Amino acid sequence: MTRIIVLPHAEYCPQGAVIEAEAGNTLCDALLAGGIEIEHACEQSCACTTCHVIVREGFDALEGAADDEEDLLDRAWGLTPRSRLSCQVIVGAVPLTVEIPRYTINLAREEKHG
Repeated sequence: MTRIIVLPHAEYCPQGAVIEAEAGNTLCDALLAGGIEIEHACEQSCACTTCHVIVREGFDALEGAADDEEDLLDRAWGLTPRSRLSCQVIVGAVPLTVEIPRYTINLAREEKHG
């Protein structure tokens, strides 16, 4: 099992969290299984940016982002050089520390309510 530290987020985990994840799962699945209800509007198909996270520790141990992910990340709120879509990150053996950005852009929800 791989340890994932989730930094405090006002909505998803105000106190922060530490979860254990199986290597080979996506980071999004690991967060959801750990009780962190991160948005994933496209059902993890790499078609939106709602599951955007910033990998504060362990970033260099991850596989690089594919072109599709890189293109989507350009639209993410609060983009950093360590930004990834959690649906595309495969958990490995290296522990991760992640931050969920304060805001997300959910075009599907905004179009329905706009």
